[in-house]
Amino acid sequence: MSIANTLINETRDLSAKLGQMSFSAPVAYVYSPLDYARSVHEEYLVRYADSPKKVIFLGMNPGPFGMAQTGVPFGEVDAVRDFLGLFGLVGKPLREHPGKPVEGFGCGRSEVSGRRLWGLFAKRFGSASAFFEKHYVHNFCPLLFLEDTKLGKNLTPEQLRTDELRQVNLLCDAFLRRLAVVLRPEVVVGVGGFAEKRAAEALSGMPIRVCKILHPSPASPAANKDWEGAATRALLESGIWE
Repeated sequence: MSIANTLINETRDLSAKLGQMSFSAPVAYVYSPLDYARSVHEEYLVRYADSPKKVIFLGMNPGPFGMAQTGVPFGEVDAVRDFLGLFGLVGKPLREHPGKPVEGFGCGRSEVSGRRLWGLFAKRFGSASAFFEKHYVHNFCPLLFLEDTKLGKNLTPEQLRTDELRQVNLLCDAFLRRLAVVLRPEVVVGVGGFAEKRAAEALSGMPIRVCKILHPSPASPAANKDWEGAATRALLESGIWE
């Protein structure tokens, strides 16, 4: 079985197990793009995850205008369509917050984090094929959590109830270890502190180095001061890029 098909099966299994979970307040809506955007996500796996990688960039969970719309980690619509060359029909979550609709590739909002991350890779490598020759991008938790507020406030996994977060981490840690076995990376780069911590715990005992770059979210004041330069310097200084 190919690497991509192995990961497709593993991803479907993870999605099914997470789909059996229930979440309590403040979580009111749960979006699972691995289900309603499955065709695009699996095309991402087929095209870009079918060979071993040197580096895995690890994000936290989908953004409402990124992976929640396209099924691709940090999936800002323009980047997914124009840089990655992916496009497809996207369905709807089981329950949709009226303030955070899933419009797929018709979404008019740009996810800043995704635009910054994929923009950096596009600038440095020129093409998706050149980037994915040695790199891969994965989100630790594939679920988006929203509050029952007028605009549907985004919740990070860390804001889940302790017992619910523990179960999510258990399932997603196992998937990350399996991903590491299949892709055989030398380094996992946490995009932000949460991802770095999860990688360090999940991959403990494996011969994989874990490090971090600043998360590109505009909610971080530091990320709004030349995030691209800061991320590039961190990757150069750590010896991940030359």
